[in-house]
Amino acid sequence: MIVLPAALRDAIRERAREGRPAEICGVLGGAYEPEGTSRVRSQYPADNVAANPRTRYEIDPEQQLAIFDRLEDRGEEIVGFYHSHPRGPAHPSETDAELATWPDRSYVIVSLEPREIGSWRWRTEAEHGDDEKGTAGQFERERLVVD
Repeated sequence: MIVLPAALRDAIRERAREGRPAEICGVLGGAYEPEGTSRVRSQYPADNVAANPRTRYEIDPEQQLAIFDRLEDRGEEIVGFYHSHPRGPAHPSETDAELATWPDRSYVIVSLEPREIGSWRWRTEAEHGDDEKGTAGQFERERLVVD
């Protein structure tokens, strides 16, 4: 389960509306628990530097490193990531699954059409003992609680 404060949810939704037709993206900070409840305390917007930002996202690598440093300075952990689907459902696309690289972190997806928000954890086969490298995996829907 992931707990997302209503104010942060609203800020991400507003950013998604303003960023339309491109996908927006960012990092979620807070208290991370691999098998329990992760609690979001902050969100860090980042530029989408994907070649085609209308259908995919890629967090600017330099911004991502700066965000990770800021999280560390604040005593927060990487809870996960967020991005929008301006004209699609709030569940991971095949491209999202191909590009997922953070095992057991949450991937929050905001859809504008239809208007909804969902969260998914990336589970690698290594977590289940099936893959030494942990490169293969799948998204598992997780409960998203707005606090």
